[in-house]
Amino acid sequence: MKKSVIQKLIGDIEVTRDLVLLLTIGGLYALSIALSNTFVNVYLWKQSGEFIDLALYNLTAVIFQPLTFILAGRWAKKIDRVIVLRLGVISLSGFYTTVLLLGDVANHYLIILGALLGIGFGFYWLAFNVLTFEITEPETRDFFNGFLGLLTSFAGMIGPIVSGYIITRMEKFTGYSVIFGISLSLFVVAVLMSFLLKRRAAEGKFFFRRILAERKKNPNWRHILHANFFQGLREGTFIFVIVVWVYIVTGSELAIGTYGLIASAVQFIAYYAATRLIKPSFRKKSILIGGSILYAAIYLIVFDLSFAKLIMYGVVISIAYPMLLVPYISLTYDVIGKGWKAAEMRIEYIVVREVFLNSGRIVSVLTFIVAILLFPEEKSIPVVLMILGIGHFLIYFFVRHVRFSKPNGGESYSFARQKNGDGGSTGGTTV
Repeated sequence: MKKSVIQKLIGDIEVTRDLVLLLTIGGLYALSIALSNTFVNVYLWKQSGEFIDLALYNLTAVIFQPLTFILAGRWAKKIDRVIVLRLGVISLSGFYTTVLLLGDVANHYLIILGALLGIGFGFYWLAFNVLTFEITEPETRDFFNGFLGLLTSFAGMIGPIVSGYIITRMEKFTGYSVIFGISLSLFVVAVLMSFLLKRRAAEGKFFFRRILAERKKNPNWRHILHANFFQGLREGTFIFVIVVWVYIVTGSELAIGTYGLIASAVQFIAYYAATRLIKPSFRKKSILIGGSILYAAIYLIVFDLSFAKLIMYGVVISIAYPMLLVPYISLTYDVIGKGWKAAEMRIEYIVVREVFLNSGRIVSVLTFIVAILLFPEEKSIPVVLMILGIGHFLIYFFVRHVRFSKPNGGESYSFARQKNGDGGSTGGTTV
């Protein structure tokens, strides 16, 4: 009876020990990020009060992330993938340790903090995706993507509200130190859990340039890479602007937690529905609908900012993101799985995709920086959001050209993905 209930919830999926371990590590990561990363931007904002500082911090992170992906990809073909995963978690632990040690002068070390964060995300996500590739099967792809989304959404529900409560109940920056310390502890647990994963021996050369050039031969790969660039175009700026706007409007970290709780609760349900209801034949339409809603939602907040409208915005995008991401990520990795030598070059495909995704984020933050340097923030930021926010809507116009010549055109492989969105932090939750 117990088994049938579980099967009704998740479908007819074979769940292996390593898959459970990887989901657990992903869940610990998501909870740590939900507790702290949303508040790092606010922490830095309270110290400097300047959007340019937040932009420089986030720009450094999205520059170091693809550079680390390239390095991690090369190492993943020479050493155990699990070791690369540990390097990522250890780097993220170093980030939180540094924030704790710097205390109220953290805003003077934005480049160092951004670099540590980018390096941590680069190592972590490269290894996480490669391990997902090796642990999951084609038939478990949507389950893994969707269930990881559920875990992330659940973390997003409890993380920010708990952090917001702790911060508001303690004096000055004491609460921030507490939650950064908790995040550090969670990453330590994740490192220990990684020792339970089966060792994954590495072999082969790293053909980054060859897979980068593959876009000239494979139209599907080219379209997916262009889509990833425009995905990053929105994420780069929205990741830190929305959460700071919530704080500016309310002056309360608890309000940020409330925003995260409501948005993630809606997203939790939406991810489950998207995972169970969106079939391969409906993927492209779902991407179009989700992208359209995401862009339209921006107009709820750009002209007349209030906490009520920010909550409405959070609810709307929390419904739209799963509609977009679940089919989009599955389609992305179907393209990779059917690409040239996908089994041998899986690491290179992941790295090239990450380079395009972060290129979009870099362009996004640079655009934001130029705008606020040339024009008043209160006028330029809404305009920039309306321009950059179209990124997810444009994804459809690339993926609609993706075609598979025959059903058995190649074995389909599965990967996890780095979720990103509005109101979290780089590499954080889609909130």
